[in-house]
Formats: sequence, structure tokens, C-alpha cells
Amino acid sequence: MPAAIYVTLASTFGPATLIRGWAIPCATDIAFSAMVARAIFPAGHPAIPFLLLLAIADDALGLIILAVFYPSGPLSIKALVVFMATALLATFWLRRRGIRSFWPYVIGAGSLSWAALYFGGFHPALALVPIVPFMPHAPHDLGLFEAREALRANTLDRFENWWARPVQFVLLLFGFANAGVPFAQIGPGTYYVLAALLFGKPVGILLFSGGARMIGARLPTEVHVHDLLVVGTAAAIGFTVSLFFATAAFPGGTALAETKMGALLSFVAAPLAFVVSRVLRVRAHVMDARANNHDFRN
Repeated sequence: MPAAIYVTLASTFGPATLIRGWAIPCATDIAFSAMVARAIFPAGHPAIPFLLLLAIADDALGLIILAVFYPSGPLSIKALVVFMATALLATFWLRRRGIRSFWPYVIGAGSLSWAALYFGGFHPALALVPIVPFMPHAPHDLGLFEAREALRANTLDRFENWWARPVQFVLLLFGFANAGVPFAQIGPGTYYVLAALLFGKPVGILLFSGGARMIGARLPTEVHVHDLLVVGTAAAIGFTVSLFFATAAFPGGTALAETKMGALLSFVAAPLAFVVSRVLRVRAHVMDARANNHDFRN
């Protein structure tokens, strides 16, 4: 839905060169969207993991779009297959040997995957995407942001907890390196990205969730339609991932500067999500429902 809105605006009002940036509003900044959701919904509310799962799936699809539609160089399927097959074989070998440290997976198999993408013509930032799912992991999850996961001995939990703090500094550096755009560079690309994110995310999530329910799917317990509107608004924060997509879509110039500003200004979705939650009295409805359930059980 965000991509459709963006393409419609760019096609109708121009310039046509901006159409290439259709994937930019598809992104969701997982960290900031989750932070907003945790501030709005009570602790333990299923809307929070619902948003996280939605954002992860959203960005995973976005990374596939990035690899397919925005290659970083001439495509070489042979280089991609040879290096990636070697990377996956190395991953399976490490797993069969029972290697618990994540470093061999990251440095060894991860470097081979990086080479596969780089020499294959795809963006090498995706190098760990094929590797991480095959790291040894626990048979079940303890819960969202559960501190006890840091005590587990499996590779994936160790990897997640070791990198939790360094990644925050990496994101900070990423923002400094990619966000420097003069406010004078606000233009059509800015408005298209903003409109696609702020309208496309909540409308798309509401429509497709409704379609899923029509064919038999169900929302998580305690998640209602008005909660989906808040979730969709929070998911409209593109920020870091949208910046990443913008740099892949456009070379330096006006189009890149304008779309970057749209990604940065998507932070307006955060206060907007709070406004929507207050208007719909989301927290009050949740507390009333939980109180009624407690009284019913008693």
C-alpha cells in the first residue's frame, strides 16, 4: 500500500524520476516503532509483539526488494551461487560440529556471504540474512525482551545479546552518516514518502488484516481493530531503514536529498500514534477489558 501510494503520487504529479524510490516507504524502523508501541500499550499487550513481527516481516520483504530491484553492480549469478553455496555449507558444517560461538558464523560464513552478494552485484549489507537463521538456537522463545535469554548458552541468543549495545552505536553512526540533508531540500520526494508512510501503513495494515480475517484468520487475543490503527501509525516510522533504501534507490542529488527528508520526517508518526491512541482511548479500553476479565474469573 505505501508503494502504491508513492507510485501514484510520483506518476501523477512528477517528476517521473522519483518513481524509482517506490520501495523507500515500504520500510519500517523496528526499534523506534516498537519503542512507541511499548509507550502506548500496557506491558505484555499482544499488540507489541504483533507490531514487531509485522515490522520484521516488512523489512525482510524490503531487503528482498532491495536485492532484486536495486542491485549495487553488474549481476553475476555464478559468483553469487558459488560463494553463497560455500557460505551455507560452512554454516551447516559449523552447526554439525556443535560450534557454540557466533564468531565463526559471523566472520567465516558471514564473510563468504558478503563476498557472494558483493561479487554477485547485490547489496552486501544483507550478508548475515542467509546465515543467522541457521545459527543454533533454543527450541522456544522465553518472551519479548526477556532478560533470561542472556543466560542461555545457544549461539543465536549469545549473538543477539552480545550485539545489543554495539548495534545502538552503529545505528547512531549510520544516522550521522546518512541523515545530513539541508532542510532546504524538502520537495516532492519528501511529500510522497511522508504521505506513503503516514497513510499507506495504517490503511494497508487495516485492509490486509481485514482480508485475512475474512478468510478465517484471527487477531491475537486483546488486539482489536482500533489497536491495529495505532499499530499501523507507529509502523509508519521509516527513519533508518528508509534512509538505507533511499541511498540504494538514488545517487547523490535532489531526489536522494528529498526522499531522505521524507524518511527523517516520518518521525511525526510517533506523536501521531499517541494522538490516535488517546482519541480511541486504547489504553483505557485495554484496562477495562482486563478488569472485566479479572472480575469474571473471580
